[in-house]
Amino acid sequence: MQIGTDTRAVVTGASRGIGLALASALGERGARVGMIARGEAELKAASEGVVGASALCADVVDRDSLEKRIGEFREREGEVDLAIANAGVAHYGPYRDLDREQAERMIEINFIGTLNLVDAVLPAMLNRGSGHLVVVSSGAGLRAFPWAAVYGATKAAQKAFAEALRHELSGTGVSLTSVFPGEIHTSLHDHERDRMPDWYKSKNAIGPEVVADAVLAGVEADRREVHVPRQVRLLGLNDLFPGLVDRLLVLLRGGASAPRRY
Repeated sequence: MQIGTDTRAVVTGASRGIGLALASALGERGARVGMIARGEAELKAASEGVVGASALCADVVDRDSLEKRIGEFREREGEVDLAIANAGVAHYGPYRDLDREQAERMIEINFIGTLNLVDAVLPAMLNRGSGHLVVVSSGAGLRAFPWAAVYGATKAAQKAFAEALRHELSGTGVSLTSVFPGEIHTSLHDHERDRMPDWYKSKNAIGPEVVADAVLAGVEADRREVHVPRQVRLLGLNDLFPGLVDRLLVLLRGGASAPRRY
């Protein structure tokens, strides 16, 4: 699909980071954008800086609220052409020390939130025979890291769901692109900066605008997957050569990234 003035898009997790960068990039192309996030004040402030944006305050875990907000957007702007499941949270630390409520919240927001967005838009897309879905996973969905076991599991779940659904949608006119970002300059880890694992290299992080541009290019080219930066794709080798990937990560990230290499 081509993104332009006739495009109607919704983006979850849109008040900051990758989501805000995506909404801004869509607005710059003339699209009408429904920006979805939980925090009403922050969302409203963010939407005021985006051309053609509407603030849709909803928690992606609350299916009824999410569908209601998207329904309101559709009544004002028309049917949704592009839906981007970007909302996500992260809590890093040894699994044995991870609070169970934090673990379940990651599962709810990162994975169930993705399902809820798809449920809210896919039936109408199928009825029209057109539309595009985007699922923002993570490099951690290709190879999970120590201290991020549950986070990696939610991202791997997104990956598996998206790759199967893309095949299911063959011949319907609806398509899907999976996105695998590496380390990005966002507020995802602001609450835990002082206890990040040693393998985390924030100096390697890139701007969310780079991700947004790559995602929209991927949508227009109907790409199966988008990796940002491109070397994130190498993490996919873990399925075939886990030992090799471990050794490469130790060289690049230090021993904390693969402390048990056998």
